[in-house]
Amino acid sequence: MATAQRGQQGARVFDVLSYGAVGDGATLDTAAFQKTIDAAAASGSAAQVLVRGPHKYLIGSIELKSNIDFHIADKAELMASTQREDYRGGALIAANGAHNLTISGSGSINGRATEFMTRYDDAREIWIPREWRPKIFVLTGCRDLQIRDITFGQAPYWGLHMLGCDRVLVDNIKIRNLLNVPNCDGIDPDHCRNVVIRRCHIVCGDDAIVIKSSRQPRNYGITQNIIVRDCVIDTQDAGLKIGTETVGDIRDVRMENCEIRNSSRGLSIQLRDEGSISTIEFHNIKLTSRYFAEPWWGRGEAISFTAIPRTAGGKIGHLHGVHVSKITAKSENSVRISGSLASRIRDVVLEDVAITLDRWTNYPGGMFDNRPTSAQRDVEFRGTPGFYISYADQVTLRNCSVAWGKNIPDYFSYAVEARDVRHLDIEQLKGHAAHPDRQKTTSIS
Repeated sequence: MATAQRGQQGARVFDVLSYGAVGDGATLDTAAFQKTIDAAAASGSAAQVLVRGPHKYLIGSIELKSNIDFHIADKAELMASTQREDYRGGALIAANGAHNLTISGSGSINGRATEFMTRYDDAREIWIPREWRPKIFVLTGCRDLQIRDITFGQAPYWGLHMLGCDRVLVDNIKIRNLLNVPNCDGIDPDHCRNVVIRRCHIVCGDDAIVIKSSRQPRNYGITQNIIVRDCVIDTQDAGLKIGTETVGDIRDVRMENCEIRNSSRGLSIQLRDEGSISTIEFHNIKLTSRYFAEPWWGRGEAISFTAIPRTAGGKIGHLHGVHVSKITAKSENSVRISGSLASRIRDVVLEDVAITLDRWTNYPGGMFDNRPTSAQRDVEFRGTPGFYISYADQVTLRNCSVAWGKNIPDYFSYAVEARDVRHLDIEQLKGHAAHPDRQKTTSIS
């Protein structure tokens, strides 16, 4: 009969090897893991589920419970089963309504992404997924949740999805997904409140940190009070993003002190649904954004804030109260703020935003990406100014600058272009048009 040991902090330790796990990377250890978790949760006090290294553990779906520390120790590796029948629901690691749950340790989780793919499309530069693939984590309705120090990689689908959680700390985790696997988001707080994400290093093909309010069968409430800071990001999609799922309100978000080393959009807000987005801050961020192959959303916009209905005539909320400050961007495309006839963006301040535009990839340029929407064209072909603003009210550019790199195509244009903007205030703009011999610095109509 398995028994728990006492750890260094006095907590009872439940070792998965003592509950029947084999840890040879070939034997399915799901049942042993769940037995260990259940025993720890039933112990009546804070307990540690120890996943001991240097073993490899093959698992399907497991469900974490309240009042435990699920600890993946040094050199331990969890390996995702590739068999659909080994999963309950859509996640490798789930929790439902758990409180005081910690996921910790310096070990790792291997999602085995390419084994959930059918083939690699060389022309489109993307893996084509199977009909079904799991997320790494789906943590639902959890309270007082901590995820610390772990590494996960090769996620076949979303990585860390937190749905309807409150009081969350995500600290010092490493994500090592493949850059050419679609939908392998890094961290997705969805209908969550009081969340801190800090000191994370994220590599992923899809959005790195993306704050959502997705359509769900039950009401998980608004998304509010989210802080992201001190993270390093490398992605083929958006670096720091809000949306596109915006069914409920999202407010009081601050993202700061981050480095986005590669992206298709550095900073992104995509309002597409009936919720509203307000009181958003981006501060002290260095970013690079560039074009990628066509299947990847984003066309290299340094900053892209858009409010476009998901469908023609569809309900859409409002985007207002956004403050962007101390941003340094090297980009193949503009800083873009684009509302629509259905939803004008208002009350936006861009302060100390410095953008250098250049072209260093060979993908076609001269376009903005509106996806996802059927209310407008997916891709909008147009010139590339430093700052582009349309269908917006009360916009301030303060101490912003535009510089142009070595490769300046004909479609690079004004320092600032504005169309149908009410109350645009430009203070101390530095820079000029891409082709000053034939273009004005600003074009406002």
